[in-house]
Amino acid sequence: MKDLQSVTSKGKQLLLRHVSIFRWLPHYTKLDAVGDLVAGVTLGLTMMPQAIAYASLAGLSAQYGLYSSFMGGLVYMMFGTIKEVSIGITSLMALMTYEYTQDLPVEFVILLTFLSGCVQLMMGLLDLGILVDFISEPVTSGFTTATSLIIIVSQMKGLLGLRFKSNGFVDNIWQLFKHAGEAKLWDCVMGISCIIALLLIRKANDIPVGPREKSNQTQTHRVIKKLLWFFSISRNALIVVVCSTVAYKLFNNGISPFILSGQIKPGLPTFGLPPFSAQVGNTTYSFLGMCEKLGSGIIMVPVVGVLANVAIAKAFSAGKSLDATQEMLTLGMCNLFGSFVQSTPTTGAFTRSAVSNASGVKTPMGGLYSGTIILLALGYLTPYFYFIPRCTLAAVLITAVMFMIDFKIMIHLWKCSKRDLFALLITLVSSLMFGVEVGLLMGAVFNMMQLLYLWARPITYVKLCKSEKGCEYVLVTPDLGLVYSSLDYLRTELGKAAVLNGRGKLPVVLNCAHFKRVDYTAAC
Repeated sequence: MKDLQSVTSKGKQLLLRHVSIFRWLPHYTKLDAVGDLVAGVTLGLTMMPQAIAYASLAGLSAQYGLYSSFMGGLVYMMFGTIKEVSIGITSLMALMTYEYTQDLPVEFVILLTFLSGCVQLMMGLLDLGILVDFISEPVTSGFTTATSLIIIVSQMKGLLGLRFKSNGFVDNIWQLFKHAGEAKLWDCVMGISCIIALLLIRKANDIPVGPREKSNQTQTHRVIKKLLWFFSISRNALIVVVCSTVAYKLFNNGISPFILSGQIKPGLPTFGLPPFSAQVGNTTYSFLGMCEKLGSGIIMVPVVGVLANVAIAKAFSAGKSLDATQEMLTLGMCNLFGSFVQSTPTTGAFTRSAVSNASGVKTPMGGLYSGTIILLALGYLTPYFYFIPRCTLAAVLITAVMFMIDFKIMIHLWKCSKRDLFALLITLVSSLMFGVEVGLLMGAVFNMMQLLYLWARPITYVKLCKSEKGCEYVLVTPDLGLVYSSLDYLRTELGKAAVLNGRGKLPVVLNCAHFKRVDYTAAC
């Protein structure tokens, strides 16, 4: 009987740990429901234009951005631990998806989503959250800055109304200069106008209303402030609606000055298993053939997704301990189930999570309402997405990522840590020159080399001491354990200490207080 109770208790604890909804749903109140409804609807309106723009960044039709924007919220509601986190298509995931699936049919994208979910689930089950710890803040900053620059440059052709194919950041810049004379005037005018409008509306929330002290503000002041805030966070949807209306009116009058998004498949996605074979021209790819085509993306996309999601979860955890393993498992399930509705690879989005936080979300239930908004859009609004100008989507993307470029950290690192600055620059330059996956890998390798260097070259503190009986000796204290890579170096340091401090006559004592372990080579 006791064994049965013990098993039941452990099963309950396991359920509460991994199915987070059971922890907060019993305490769910009407006030929570109102807060989640407001936040969810606000988030859905923010997510909709972003999803369409990110789909174009991934080289896909707009509907795939929307397909990627509802399942994550529904799954995260069940298993997620941080109420603010918004799972869906992001600029980072869209860019990496494009890197690995350009010139390939959408079946490869859906399979990449499925495999990403499998890898993330495996990482969670094997408790491999420690891998994320090898990516330092400078490397993450360099990677994010490089990604933002790549996205901005890649969207310049849409902003200027240009049509060309490019391969990588440098080639994109070259093609922009090469085709600059082909820029379309009205696309340029609308694109630049959209950027200016988006930046101005973004600052609407900063307009002072009434007294600074909240206690002195009237109800009218608070209502106006809330309206300005909603106006500010809805800027993407507002700009897309206005520009689409202009394009629609001109189109009905027989005028087409803008490059439009084009026909979008209406309706909800079909629910089913991801494709395990694909036809490209006259070639049929089996599952293994598709995996071979996706290459390192099968590992890099899920790892980067985990890195981004854990970083966002940490930012909104409000100082509480974060279960990184649970976040890995949840993200894995988001992608796994997302692949059943033709989703692209997804992860947490910082901007949308910030909107969710500012909207006063109370629980992960907000994902249910934002997902419902996306499903309604798929059911009823897709015919109108045809008229969204591509220059408008480019403007939405550019303004979304331009504030992720972080040059301030470079100045700070220049003053306090040249080594970390070098790690950032290696990641940044490698990402721009060879691709974001190579840049992240090189940054991580450099971080690990730094750690290996610390073990191979431990700092040694040398002190001339005297025993209770008055005997002088040289005390040498290494700050790390004794392993094979530091053996010869430490032997040399002991010799130097004996000659320089003890004049070759005093005994040398090795202080092993910091030795956590000694390997076989060092012990011998």
